[in-house]
Amino acid sequence: MSDFETCGGNCSSCSEDCENGGATITLTLDNDETIECSILTVFEAAGNNYIALLPLNEEGVNEDGEVFIYRFHEENGLPVLENIESDEEYEAASDGFDEWIDSMEYDELVPADEDEE
Repeated sequence: MSDFETCGGNCSSCSEDCENGGATITLTLDNDETIECSILTVFEAAGNNYIALLPLNEEGVNEDGEVFIYRFHEENGLPVLENIESDEEYEAASDGFDEWIDSMEYDELVPADEDEE
């Protein structure tokens, strides 16, 4: 794993440049293939924490818009990613990720001072 050890999912206190792909994690798949991923966000949905990852190619670019979502927690200060096993849990996690995307789009469209009015 790479920069994720310093990332707790709380972007307001993070020193990484997440918005520009600064925080990354290296995944090792079941077939021993490794993929470097940009950390998009850690979010809660249906009582669980999840992490959304954007897989990157050798040049550090996501070619197809695919996003990986894993169940997420920490043990002894280290991140633990778990596969989502059921369709119901995947739907809940996907809905939570969609809500995060919607909030990001809203935040980009409406400046914070207008939102308070």
